[in-house]
Amino acid sequence: MANKFLLKSPLLLLMSGLLLTACSDDDSKKGLGELEEEENQFGKANDVFTASEWYPGGEMGTTENASYSAIASGAQNMGLEVNFNKGEDFFEHLYTYSDEPRKGLGPAWVRSSCIACHPSYGHGKRQTEYRANTIGNGYLLVIYHPVSDYTSDGVRYTKNGSNYISEVTGMPQTKAMAPFKAPIDENQITIDWKKVEGTMPSGLPLHFPDGEAYELIYPEVNIPVTAFNTNPKPTDYEVRLESTIGIYGTGLLDAISTEDMKAQYAKEAAHATLNPNMWDAAANDWAPGAYYTLADGTKAIKKFTYAMTRASLQDGAGANAIWNITNVTRSDRRYLYSTTAWARAMSEDPEVISYIRKNGASKSSLVHPYYAESDEKIAEKVFNLLDMNTAAKGGDKYTAAFGEPEMNDKDYYDFMVWHRGLAVPAARNLDDPTVKRGKTVFNQIGCAMCHRPSWQTKEDNYWADYSLKAYANANGLDANNILPKFAYQTIWPYTDMVQHRLYMENDIRTGWCRTTPLWGRGLSLRLTGAEDRLHDCRARNEIEAIMWHGYSQQSDAYFAVKNFYNLPKKDRDALVKFLRSI
Repeated sequence: MANKFLLKSPLLLLMSGLLLTACSDDDSKKGLGELEEEENQFGKANDVFTASEWYPGGEMGTTENASYSAIASGAQNMGLEVNFNKGEDFFEHLYTYSDEPRKGLGPAWVRSSCIACHPSYGHGKRQTEYRANTIGNGYLLVIYHPVSDYTSDGVRYTKNGSNYISEVTGMPQTKAMAPFKAPIDENQITIDWKKVEGTMPSGLPLHFPDGEAYELIYPEVNIPVTAFNTNPKPTDYEVRLESTIGIYGTGLLDAISTEDMKAQYAKEAAHATLNPNMWDAAANDWAPGAYYTLADGTKAIKKFTYAMTRASLQDGAGANAIWNITNVTRSDRRYLYSTTAWARAMSEDPEVISYIRKNGASKSSLVHPYYAESDEKIAEKVFNLLDMNTAAKGGDKYTAAFGEPEMNDKDYYDFMVWHRGLAVPAARNLDDPTVKRGKTVFNQIGCAMCHRPSWQTKEDNYWADYSLKAYANANGLDANNILPKFAYQTIWPYTDMVQHRLYMENDIRTGWCRTTPLWGRGLSLRLTGAEDRLHDCRARNEIEAIMWHGYSQQSDAYFAVKNFYNLPKKDRDALVKFLRSI
């Protein structure tokens, strides 16, 4: 489907500077021995670190190249280097309307390239304005109905429950091709950074006992109702930001078994309140909401995204993003990522109808020959093409109208080899006395209770989706053995894979957030030019990130933060150096 909406509209040409490679910094090409002069103890155990801790991704998932983009040996051992490199190309370069092999952008989209959100494959950067074309802007807009109470017949009820609004897609789009208008006009979006003043609600002041000060900032985001090109327009909504995180090592997290996750939940539930949507405390078992139904009906436990909304990497952030971020169709998703409210607004827009009437004569246009018919007929055609709910039910009829999928099964397979085969950078400076002291402090003050240091993967029997099976069947392959596997590896991601609440100002939607892995984050400044942390990049360094965990005494991490607050500066600095080394 090279010409999804070819209405003689101008080809979207973004900055040529977007055609980036993942690692432009010379340091990313260096080996670990070149990065530090005192690296002669690399790979060796000492009195604090085991030998395996130098390899956070295990023997099969670690790279000694100080980069977020290197191939894991698990993929190399399977002979997948060529596939990995081809998959990398889909991540690093722009999608366009019709140019092979990255064709089919639009008609509305979130970003035109993956690397725009994941600079150097890492965490997004803090922004002061929302612009989809800004490299490093990893922000996704989170627009939802807040929990609110109302009273009826003397009874108090709670409605909405922080559900996403339905007028725009869950990952809201701010770009569109002519003649269509973006579902949200990004020029009307404002991000105002506020500073915490005085003392935090927890009672902790914005300086340590020794006098060293720190700042805490947080974003307030506003999208006026006039910014929505939908019918109807949304009401009763709030907006938050969620930034992308590093995508390296996600295949290793996928290899963590459900059984081990369950044991971790049970362990933590003994002393903490866990998200009741994920864990039934009374039954000491998974709650119904913990299960995600994969495309073939398979039930699996959620483990990906801040909100724990996905259960498999093949139906998770990357596999979904290559479809919904760019709106590029594939064999298992032949329909657009759109909403009925946007389709209705575009079908009723006189400027859209006028444009089609003037430019729809081309036989390659999807609105041909309706351009010559009534406005009502053109509007009907536009609505049926743009509405995902209508299109998804269209089956073969819809496929015939739209043509072949824009990303074929082979290209998708290569992309998933790359996505699952990304290695984790090796640890650095673990023989440094300060780093060793930092690990000791990290454990002593309680950080490791949520940032669990290590896991042991099991068989890694990943779930194979429709497109993988289609590719495998067409080539006489086993779909369950064509992606990189990381069986029986000791990995060091520093996450418990559990959601916790920190009770921050302008907190994440629902308040529950999965513990973010810490592995490789110490290279962020070197590789991306920024070290912004937390779900909305409000923390500009490790100190700010830690202290946000103690904003409220209700925070699950308050006790650990209070311990950190009372440390002498030498130990605070040691802990930070430790975080930058793992």
